[in-house]
Amino acid sequence: MRFGFMTVNCHMKKHALYLSLCLTALVAFNNTYAQNKETIKRKGYTLVFTSNDNSFNPTVKQKLIETFFDVYPKIAKEYNNKTLKEVTFVIDTAYKGVAATSNGRIVYNPGWFKTHPEDIDVVTHEGMHIVQDYKQSVGPGWLTEGIADYVRYKFGVNNNAANWKLPEYKATQYYTNSYRVTARFLNWIEQKQKEGVVKELDKQLRNHTYNTDSWKQLTGKSLDELWTLYSANPMI
Repeated sequence: MRFGFMTVNCHMKKHALYLSLCLTALVAFNNTYAQNKETIKRKGYTLVFTSNDNSFNPTVKQKLIETFFDVYPKIAKEYNNKTLKEVTFVIDTAYKGVAATSNGRIVYNPGWFKTHPEDIDVVTHEGMHIVQDYKQSVGPGWLTEGIADYVRYKFGVNNNAANWKLPEYKATQYYTNSYRVTARFLNWIEQKQKEGVVKELDKQLRNHTYNTDSWKQLTGKSLDELWTLYSANPMI
């Protein structure tokens, strides 16, 4: 019985040690995030900035913060004044894309900014996704992304330094190409057809009233008719 007790006691000590190590690791993990969490409030908007990358460039960090407070209130006023007033930025070494947005939270890949330190207007594109707030949208994904890049083109503060611009038209393009290709098409519509179309499309997508007839209702032309005209004279 004494031998059995000693065996059980030994297992209990090992288990206690394992739990202690786990708790120590968890505390250290939480402390890492706590040490890299900052809350900034300006003029009715709040940005919570968190990072698990202790080597993240402080200059880039400050530019991301300043761009948020410069651009986000402007696009909120222009497109959706009921948008979230608190946004979270997460610098995450485990994330391997460029940036992704969900529920007021934008995750950034710090590695991207090591090679593209001037691409600060990722904030503008992703911030517009928060403003869009289409939820289970009835609209196409290419239009959602096209609008976000159109807004980056119009409101971006560092596009030139990042060498980010709308592409020249090519015959191989189509409006469903999304992102900058679609953004350029939208910009052409605003300039050559009717101003305010992007704002109305954004509103319809958020209200789930968008359909394929929306283009004709707004411009007098179908989407395909608009693209045909654009293709014939794409100058902006």
